[in-house]
Amino acid sequence: MATALRNLSSYDATKVPDASNMCFGIVVSEWNPEITGALLEGAVNTLERHGAIPENIHVKTVPGSFELIYGAHQMVLNGGYDALIVLGSVIKGDTPHFDYICQGVTTGIARLNTTSEIPIIYGLLTTDNLQQALDRAGGKLGNKGDECAVDAIKMAKF
Repeated sequence: MATALRNLSSYDATKVPDASNMCFGIVVSEWNPEITGALLEGAVNTLERHGAIPENIHVKTVPGSFELIYGAHQMVLNGGYDALIVLGSVIKGDTPHFDYICQGVTTGIARLNTTSEIPIIYGLLTTDNLQQALDRAGGKLGNKGDECAVDAIKMAKF
């Protein structure tokens, strides 16, 4: 998707179901906290804007993006959620570590999505630099957390 062509926070609110009777889990990485904190804030605010009550939004943190897979899996096993949102940020560095983490998390979350009874929304930013991440975490391109929350509500209703 070409994010530069679409603001992540723009959507037609009339096409989002009411979330007042839904329960959401969010697992968020502590790595790059200025980014992941903004993603989390966007997701929570959007869920609440569409009716989710704060008591039905459960947030768990994990140290890094690779641990998102385990965190999401544990939340699925504990049950009670209509959808899960996975939020993280990996910024490219000088080593291939970026590639391994991004591929591993993507594969792990995809596997969970095909084996779980609930949707798991992929909100891992994989950017070349800090500015790109900031632009997608409430900056000029909107907030990926908003988009993930809308996706979670729609998929929970699916």
